[in-house]
Amino acid sequence: MRMAGNETRAVFFDIDGTIWNRENEIPPSTAAAVAALKRRGHLVLLCSGRTRGYIRAPELLSLDFDGIISGCGTMLEFGGETLFYHRIPTPLLERTLNTVRSFGFRPILEGREYLYFDEAEFGGDPYGEKLRAELGARLKTICGSWGAWEVSKLSCDMRGADRSGCFAAIAADFDPIVHNDSVVELVPKGFDKGDGILRFCARLGLDPARTVAFGDSYNDLGMFAAAGTSVAMGNGVEGAKRAADYVTTALMEDGVWNACRALELI
Repeated sequence: MRMAGNETRAVFFDIDGTIWNRENEIPPSTAAAVAALKRRGHLVLLCSGRTRGYIRAPELLSLDFDGIISGCGTMLEFGGETLFYHRIPTPLLERTLNTVRSFGFRPILEGREYLYFDEAEFGGDPYGEKLRAELGARLKTICGSWGAWEVSKLSCDMRGADRSGCFAAIAADFDPIVHNDSVVELVPKGFDKGDGILRFCARLGLDPARTVAFGDSYNDLGMFAAAGTSVAMGNGVEGAKRAADYVTTALMEDGVWNACRALELI
């Protein structure tokens, strides 16, 4: 698949499963591809389900992205400036917490500065340990910060929970993105990664048809629909591969580099 001419593009990358793996390892070829894209004059941006409070790793930010869409489109940054941020109103968040817990969900609140979870719900959980290791002081408790949260989306562990009942109860305010039997993202109505790309393009006067999006998961489907060209990683879920214009090799098999070369972006 070839792209027309040498036009400058805005190239958006998901993080987990696209830029790095579960151990937060970034292939040297991916770093080389990002640098080559920038040399060619393309805008290189992150577009992640992670909120900004969880996008802090030096090894990731050292790739020098031009901007970041975080929290499934709830925050936009470009050139170090915040262009847009949606904060969930505290009364809605309180109601939502009480609701999801009543159905057996274990919530994690995600904001631009902090993430919040309660030890009583995640003690000994591997994901809880990962959050503690990566976030340090940026990880707070939900109960200890009650009513003072700054949050733009939620994620929940729903093992053993009443999924259908919970989703029906919050349907007016949140869209669920189910990743597997355990994990769901709860994104405020009107937001997804695709919405983030379109809002970003509108703010900067860019043509969405001249954008490229790389991803691997279900929360990338909105991004794929909004972008002019979509690329699914070889390690991605089948739904992402079916939706993409192009399927590259796996993340750790030089997937980003190979796609950039195949699309003649570098």
